[in-house]
Amino acid sequence: MIKANYKKYILDFKRPSGTSRGVMTTKETWFILLESDSKSGIGECGILRGLSIDDRPDYEAKLKWTCQNINLGLDVLIAELIEFPSIQFGLETAFKSLESIDKFQLFPSNFTSGKDAIPINGLVWMGTEAFMRDQIEAKIKAGFNCIKLKIGAIDFQTELDILKSIRQTFSVSDIELRVDANGAFSPNDALEKLKQLSEYQLHSIEQPIKPKQFEAMAKLCEVTPLPIALDEELIGVFSEVEKRELLQAIKPQYIILKPSLVGGFTGSMQWINSAESQNIKWWITSALESNIGLNAISQWTYTLKNKMPQGLGTGSLFTNNFPSPLSVKNGTLHYNSKQPWELNF
Repeated sequence: MIKANYKKYILDFKRPSGTSRGVMTTKETWFILLESDSKSGIGECGILRGLSIDDRPDYEAKLKWTCQNINLGLDVLIAELIEFPSIQFGLETAFKSLESIDKFQLFPSNFTSGKDAIPINGLVWMGTEAFMRDQIEAKIKAGFNCIKLKIGAIDFQTELDILKSIRQTFSVSDIELRVDANGAFSPNDALEKLKQLSEYQLHSIEQPIKPKQFEAMAKLCEVTPLPIALDEELIGVFSEVEKRELLQAIKPQYIILKPSLVGGFTGSMQWINSAESQNIKWWITSALESNIGLNAISQWTYTLKNKMPQGLGTGSLFTNNFPSPLSVKNGTLHYNSKQPWELNF
């Protein structure tokens, strides 16, 4: 028999972090804790209020139900939780943790043994021009050769000027630039903005317009001078058939997968399989989980053997994250198994 309970935890940002949806100072998260015989397991339900499809009034009630019915088994629970992707992810991780020799080494590999690292992008948050420039400088000094900038919250011309100044100093072979609009552009002006952005030889832009504008997004992806990556567009698409049909309709150049938002590892693999069958490329990112969730996503991501820089550099954002074996060096994520975990709920 397995015993299960859950716990809420509030992560505090080191400094307010801005996107086009607003500024965040805290991040709520939940943990599923399992016990069986003398073993224990832990998984993180990384909900993002205002973005996750399972940001619902009955969220905690569903967590409670999940723990009360834990002995139904993972497969049954995953099916029952189809509308709660963050709980699916937490549950998958918790069961994997319970079954593992070391409850934090879920996918043993050259990554967890310290023999290999994962290339990641350096994330630059929205803010004043000076703040964004300071972040960019810090990321470059820290050895990142792929930088992702959140755009869409300050004056667009200022954002173009920032990109121009980077390109005047660093060529495409020096620094790969990605931008994330978080749906900030309108369908009417998106193409013109993409044309202006493309002058700076960007890798891609995430979610230029808000999701659920299927015809407008499909048209953009067809004529864009700059590769488009779908992100928020994937949230709330539950069945394999719907996933395949969405990709067939929009035909993006990339998709970006956050396991907490799209149904854990199972849901993410459905997206990956559908994308690869249509020659659409993809990468994985975290969704502001604590190091517990980031640890699971990182280990799983390594097993996928995707050589592109992944979006897994969010562990250092919080003042009260859990000390863990994860660290970032020279633009890559490393795992040091000798570094102990400290869970101070």
